[in-house]
Amino acid sequence: MAMELRVDDLRSAEVAALLQEHLDDMALHSPAESIHALDLDKLRRPGITFWTLWEDGELLGCGAIKQLDETHGEIKSMRTSNRHRRKGVAAAMLQHILDEAQRRGYRRLSLETGSPAAFAPARALYERYGFLPCGPFGDYVEDPYSVFMTREL
Repeated sequence: MAMELRVDDLRSAEVAALLQEHLDDMALHSPAESIHALDLDKLRRPGITFWTLWEDGELLGCGAIKQLDETHGEIKSMRTSNRHRRKGVAAAMLQHILDEAQRRGYRRLSLETGSPAAFAPARALYERYGFLPCGPFGDYVEDPYSVFMTREL
């Protein structure tokens, strides 16, 4: 069965559990003040579109776009379930987010991810898709636990 991508309202127990897994994992590698992952309520705010990826009724991963302005979006809450890593879930979600950003007419898409070694696979994925290091954007400030990346579209 093929992966199914859905715009999600963040109300299912599966989504809540995946986002908690995401926050718990961040807490293992970064101090609280350096964790920029959004909780369920913040992901429901206007200007954020959240998607989930499913296969055969099982949640594989998620991702979101936060509109920073008319031409600039930010990737938020990219997460692959621990049970489904290395199956192309993150690549499928990232490609969808890139396609959606272009459809919206964004000229730039940026993200913040962690600097510790545990985040190396995420940084490598973003690099493969053309993201380059940049300075803080939006409300971010320099942080030794953060890596900022951007891509012109």
